[in-house]
Amino acid sequence: MEINNEYKVPNLEKGIAIIELLTGNKEGLTLQESKAETEISQTSAYRILNTLVRLGYLFYDDENKRYRLTRRILTMGFRTVGEHGLLEAVLPNLRELRNRVKETVFFGVLGDRKGIFIEQAEGLYDFKFLLSPGKEFELHCSAPGKAILAFLPDGMRNDYIANMEFTKFTDRTITDPELFLQELEKVRQSGCAIDAEEQLTGVACVGAPIFNYTSQPCGAIWVSGPTGRFGGDVIEQVVPELLAVTHKISSIMGYIRE
Repeated sequence: MEINNEYKVPNLEKGIAIIELLTGNKEGLTLQESKAETEISQTSAYRILNTLVRLGYLFYDDENKRYRLTRRILTMGFRTVGEHGLLEAVLPNLRELRNRVKETVFFGVLGDRKGIFIEQAEGLYDFKFLLSPGKEFELHCSAPGKAILAFLPDGMRNDYIANMEFTKFTDRTITDPELFLQELEKVRQSGCAIDAEEQLTGVACVGAPIFNYTSQPCGAIWVSGPTGRFGGDVIEQVVPELLAVTHKISSIMGYIRE
């Protein structure tokens, strides 16, 4: 297709320029910094920034007056290109696992400092847990967070842990970095991670990582349910089903188990 330079949308080009600028600034930018870097007038920059905030693509921090990208951009990009077809490999297997275990099955990936929920297959019970795509999840008290971190290279894992706040949500939440490392070692030995009411009382989860062709975790699948029907014995029955699915997807992604 021939590109016709007569048909331009200046404000769209300016908005994209601001988004591209923000991708290289994790701490965000002020209005004045955005204006100076992009050479856009202050009025246009202000309107574009606030439009992007209203649409959910940017977050504005009142305390330091900075604009930052939200995870919505990442979610959109992941849905578009995935990791060599990761989402396409995941979706039918989410539904297959859901049909076996009847609880909601989720898929998520690792973000800058937290996990990012991508997709789910709704449970078959009337009462079930659901998440909104793009929602972040904590790493220190979630099954998918622990499942991914346990298999990261040491340096990368330590970087994530060094930046964790270890917020206490329940009496079961692990808040000590050393105890958390011990927990991750257990995950490495078993191949899966359990959230036993560590973030929400009455909710249990079990998760396992998905590996790519470089043998690195590229996401996780987890099952969540109320402890009244998703307790220890049931979780033990779900684990083989979960691992069978994650191993299958990992194989599709080119991972070769040692």
